[in-house]
Amino acid sequence: MSYVIQGETGDWELVIGLEVHAQITSKSKLFSGAATDFGSEPNTQVSLVDAAMPGMLPVINEHCIEQAVRTGLGLKAKINLTSVFARKNYFYADLPQGYQISQYEYPVVGEGEAILDMPDGSTRTVGIERLHMEQDAGKSMHDQHPSKSFIDLNRSGVALMEIVSKPDMRSPEEAAAYVTKLRSILRYLGTCDGNMAEGSMRCDANVSVRKAGEPYRTRAEIKNLNSIRFLQQAIEYEARRQIDLYEEGGTVVQETRLFDSAKGETRSMRSKEHAHDYRYFPDPDLLPLTLTQGYVDAIKAGLPELPDEKKDRFIRDYQLSPYDAGLLVAEQATADFFETVAHGDKKGGRDPKLACNWVMGDFAAAMNRLGRTIDNPPVSAANLGGLIDLIADNTISGRIAKEVFELMVESGKTPADIVAEKGLRQVTDTGAIEASIEAVLAANGDKVAEYRAGKDKLFGFFIGQVMKATGGKANPALLNEILKKKLG
Repeated sequence: MSYVIQGETGDWELVIGLEVHAQITSKSKLFSGAATDFGSEPNTQVSLVDAAMPGMLPVINEHCIEQAVRTGLGLKAKINLTSVFARKNYFYADLPQGYQISQYEYPVVGEGEAILDMPDGSTRTVGIERLHMEQDAGKSMHDQHPSKSFIDLNRSGVALMEIVSKPDMRSPEEAAAYVTKLRSILRYLGTCDGNMAEGSMRCDANVSVRKAGEPYRTRAEIKNLNSIRFLQQAIEYEARRQIDLYEEGGTVVQETRLFDSAKGETRSMRSKEHAHDYRYFPDPDLLPLTLTQGYVDAIKAGLPELPDEKKDRFIRDYQLSPYDAGLLVAEQATADFFETVAHGDKKGGRDPKLACNWVMGDFAAAMNRLGRTIDNPPVSAANLGGLIDLIADNTISGRIAKEVFELMVESGKTPADIVAEKGLRQVTDTGAIEASIEAVLAANGDKVAEYRAGKDKLFGFFIGQVMKATGGKANPALLNEILKKKLG
């Protein structure tokens, strides 16, 4: 999608590449048997390997390899049958070894792609450069003591996938759509829970600007963005900062920056290291990782239906718009809930568009209002389907259905029970509707004359009066038809 930033010297184009760090869903770490539970007491999930005690040797976690391969296959990427673990050397207080075990020249996953679903219903393809596995570092805590920093090594050695995109994104919205889509794919695959608030998925953004048609200019990297909103804000600020620098005659330096969410700005953290600064070399304690094609094929055979395939099926089988289908498949649980509502017990199922409107409309609004999730819904799929059945067979109108839905949320009762208890069954008896219409017309002779003289807008007034007289229970289609005849 076209995204241009206006500056004093003309239009600028934004260039964005993202590095997403996703914690692999695994009960133990990448090279040790220590646990990975979030929120545990500091330093209670640390093995001798994670603490870098002398003589300790790493042993690869096979489950993490499988999860990385699953993710690569989900991204339509090339799986490299031979990959190598390397030591990435740097000193930091929460890195006990003085190096991080990562992959450099030979990652487990090569080039792939992610298809973005944009708000206007269009799609964009973003290239994936690589996916490699690496250990996480520990955590420095600077707010526990007035003059000391504490170290928590619970995260030390946790298995991460670093997913590196190509610099294919051109707007903050595309960057947000990319992270959203990546998180959706990872959750469908079960390889990462995508919980950015808990740090199991975080993002570094490489941002640069250029004039149209120019080669890439110097980029700055914004580290550790832990929400999609902050990602967009950081990119917008950084792009404007770089444009202002260039237009004032300055230059952008390659550096690592942090985003201050309180001030809404990025600030310099350190000059950007190059690969040679880390002195990468193959880890002498780990053999090259060799996979067979049969191993990869077996994982591929077990992949679930992923968001893009599910979206295509929803468009094809349910005749939904790309926008509606995209919303429904973003979370697997929502897609499953919709399908339960749309299928029901009826032969041929229910009206899928009506099911979609209810799931993404009143049902989603009730979940947000009550702080509930699809796993603990305010109304069951069976009951929501039952409500749609009552609309379809003209037992209740769409307007009354909204009232019934709120009563379902409050009471947990079935829609049929609520309609029976409250006497909300729609009036479909033409004689009864006709009598109500005649009473309303008789009481409003002046307005009838005005309508017949050409004041067509009064038709809505008569509808409202008849609905009021019938307690909102008149069948809308019948009411419209009979009222037109009577007024004509």
